[in-house]
Amino acid sequence: MASSVSYVEFVKEQLSGAGVITHRRMFGEYGLYCNGKYFACVCGDRLLVKITSAGEALVPDCPRGIPYEGGGEMLLPDVEDREALVELARATCAALPEKKPRKKAAKKENTDGQD
Repeated sequence: MASSVSYVEFVKEQLSGAGVITHRRMFGEYGLYCNGKYFACVCGDRLLVKITSAGEALVPDCPRGIPYEGGGEMLLPDVEDREALVELARATCAALPEKKPRKKAAKKENTDGQD
């Protein structure tokens, strides 16, 4: 079941205290970013957050789920508890590695001797 845009917007509003929350359509569902860092997804109208040791420490009894067939296990936090959700998002994003800068394409040199 595909997620509704209204649910994605609700989740983004719940997470708004964590930073700038944006989404991107991915594989028929949605990836969530906090200040440009991918940390969660919305699949089947469920919020799933990447597992980090910092996140697990905050919500040790949080249920887990798999976003899609073949996907890795992720946390399934309570989206109604806004404070806990924001804290989880902040801790998760802080624990994730920084985004690597994209490499610029190398300029092609003219090797045939003609300019």
